Amino acid sequence: MSDLNQQMAARYRNDFLKEIEEQAEMGEWVKMCMQCGLCSGSCPTHFQDAWDHPPQELFMMIRAGKREEVLQSKSMWMCTSCYNCYVSCPRKVPVTHVMHGIAEYAYRIGRSPKYQPTQHLSKTFWDNCTKSGRVNEVNLTQTLYFKDGFFAGIKKLIEMQSIGLGMVKARRMNPLEAMGAGHKCKDIKGIHAMIAKAKEIEATRKADKD
Repeated sequence: MSDLNQQMAARYRNDFLKEIEEQAEMGEWVKMCMQCGLCSGSCPTHFQDAWDHPPQELFMMIRAGKREEVLQSKSMWMCTSCYNCYVSCPRKVPVTHVMHGIAEYAYRIGRSPKYQPTQHLSKTFWDNCTKSGRVNEVNLTQTLYFKDGFFAGIKKLIEMQSIGLGMVKARRMNPLEAMGAGHKCKDIKGIHAMIAKAKEIEATRKADKD
């Protein structure tokens, strides 16, 4: 258990709902759920095996104080941001934002499920695009394909070679990007400055909550 998670667990012991309300973006909406189930009924992904708890069940688990079960759940990472749940909710609970907020909080305190594909893709994509201001398709692909090992990566590359060649022909991917070449944004320093400022604002906002 990380030091940050230990601090949070101690601070909000026996009051997980309050913890989510104060630490997860838009978490204050959790208590507005009336358990009608329209969110899960309208979700295009909730029938998949990876979805262990639909939103309304997750919200009830938060109220019940099931901290570890919620934070380590894969459910939040299955959200595709289609907003069907928000449109269907009779109380207009911003389910999409709440799910992302819980996922971000779980990741921030080191309790999110390890090796969860969506989480891995999100972090990989962010780390990739913030380096040069745009996505380096070759490096991104390599990172995703080889996450399960060298041989698994080679197998995946062979399976996807026709698509890769098509992207090269259409000039949607430059093989030289593997060596750091390719298209980059002109004002990299400006982009990094904006990201740094955004992080500063977010840190201040979270500090104010504390």
